[in-house]
Amino acid sequence: MIRMSLAILVLWFTVECAVGAPAQRVHVWEKQDIVLHAKTSFKNPYVDVVVWVDLQGPGFQKRVYGFWDGANDFRVRLVATTPGEWSWRSGSSPGDQGLSGKTGKFTAQVWSEADKAADDSRRGFIRPTPNGHALEYADGTPFFLLGDTWWSTASFRFPWTEDDMAHPMGPNATFKDMVRFRKAEGFNSVAMLAALPNWENDGKPPRIVMDDADKTLLRAAWMDPKTKSAKDEHNEGGLPFLFPGRVPGYEEVFADVDRINPAYFQYLDKKIDYLNSQGFIPFIEVTRRDSGPAWKKYYKWPDSYTRFIEYIFSRYQANNVLLSPIHMDYYRDTIPLKDYDDAASLVIQKFGPPPFGTLVSTNSNPSTLVDWGHPKWLTLQQTGNERPHDFYWYMKQIFYSKPAMPGIAGEPYYSGYLHKAGEDSLISAEGGTEQDSLYNRSSMYGNFLSGGLGGHIYGADGIWQADIDPEAKTKMWEAFPWESGEQVKYLRAFAFSNGKRFQELEPDADLLTPNKNDQTMSYQGWAFAARTPERDYFLAYFEKGAPQARLRGAVPDAQYTAQWFDPRHGEWRDVSSGTVMATPAGWIDLPAKPTEEDWGLRLILKK
Repeated sequence: MIRMSLAILVLWFTVECAVGAPAQRVHVWEKQDIVLHAKTSFKNPYVDVVVWVDLQGPGFQKRVYGFWDGANDFRVRLVATTPGEWSWRSGSSPGDQGLSGKTGKFTAQVWSEADKAADDSRRGFIRPTPNGHALEYADGTPFFLLGDTWWSTASFRFPWTEDDMAHPMGPNATFKDMVRFRKAEGFNSVAMLAALPNWENDGKPPRIVMDDADKTLLRAAWMDPKTKSAKDEHNEGGLPFLFPGRVPGYEEVFADVDRINPAYFQYLDKKIDYLNSQGFIPFIEVTRRDSGPAWKKYYKWPDSYTRFIEYIFSRYQANNVLLSPIHMDYYRDTIPLKDYDDAASLVIQKFGPPPFGTLVSTNSNPSTLVDWGHPKWLTLQQTGNERPHDFYWYMKQIFYSKPAMPGIAGEPYYSGYLHKAGEDSLISAEGGTEQDSLYNRSSMYGNFLSGGLGGHIYGADGIWQADIDPEAKTKMWEAFPWESGEQVKYLRAFAFSNGKRFQELEPDADLLTPNKNDQTMSYQGWAFAARTPERDYFLAYFEKGAPQARLRGAVPDAQYTAQWFDPRHGEWRDVSSGTVMATPAGWIDLPAKPTEEDWGLRLILKK
């Protein structure tokens, strides 16, 4: 029998496969739940049991791992990656009559083009383009990520509702309202933490513990909401882990990361499914780096953390998502990078990579390449946190590293997030102002033309912290309408202005000369460029105040059509002559910008 999952009353379907039922018909890339019921009552099923199915289909033969979902229930989530006949057989360790030896079959068929047009998630999971520098759906349709930073997505701060009633953006806005708001602005992704440790956000001293034995700083993680001294990150199902924990003297403050609360993740399931139904590809990070000190000190490392990575990966491996083993935005209050690398590498050793090709990245400072290099678990590179234009070079470094991997810019600028004097590397402007929008445009176009052909993750004060508290400087609903967010969609218009040929671009700001002033920690005065190897297509971006420039590296004596791009309104404007000419040496004298503001430029070779 096929029946709709009660947890998912949206367009993204989950098929629950009954054990021993006749073969069913499903679609490729349609999430299926195989539900198994243990006969044994395990003391701690999350720790004590590993469950899987051996899945076979056309060109596919892999072991797919599952997870404990409360009581005696275990689930294995899977998709068919190609049309045809599929079969599976379950197993477990230790063996159990309800978990091992169960079998099933199903037939997968393709979605119609109309079905895929109605829901892009049906095009398949996101993968690298053949050249390794950009992204596409499994059916070859180009994908360009435009994300928003919602780290607290799993919590009540993005409230879940079963109904679809619409509310204006304000204190009563729900998770679905926020998704609809961003979808209307052209976003197609959100970055989140599956289990976000609590942190101080109420004006009171942060709840931390200094271990007396070795002076280890232990930041409070997953605190009981009753403590009222740290930001509360529960949802309708509670917190992700159970109490008491194992930190001596603070058992009721630190949760027990070896005892999971499935109800919490069941509510996160609903949000992930809803995002997919709206065409969003969530970027799910397992947790944040400040959970590391207590986790490593009081639990078996890396085994305990590896178990949690695999729990999140197996729970969402059949959704159209991007995954991450750690949010590594900052080096302070955490453990060495190698410890997280060990845990993520152990996932590959014990369970293999995500079975359906889900890409794995991590928000890293300054980049995944600097922090991790090319470990086996990493398949999508990213920059993050180091923000003014002097740091866009890290994206270029990713582009030219080998083997080639797509790069995305992870929250390279937080709109409205003001910092203390002297923190030049995190410069920003008052949220909602034109200066703020100007800085954000630099982060988008500068990183894109530095090699970030995979996409961009936006961030805004109030939203990334999920601020709803009365004393908060900026509340979530106040930041959503900022112009900087509304302008994000124009980056896609710029990228796709010549179809998917942007996927062939190679970054090189030195194509423009001069291309910068002497202000390194800024968002004004620099210019960026990229071209195709054939030299038949150029894109450039000039920040406000960038010097008048010439372009080199064009086809000698060739003529190019030339247009300016207005990143404030997403509009193209012909240069006065309509074309520009290259010299016998391949130089082009570029026309002056239409105004002193920032502008994009497109050059296409005339055949």
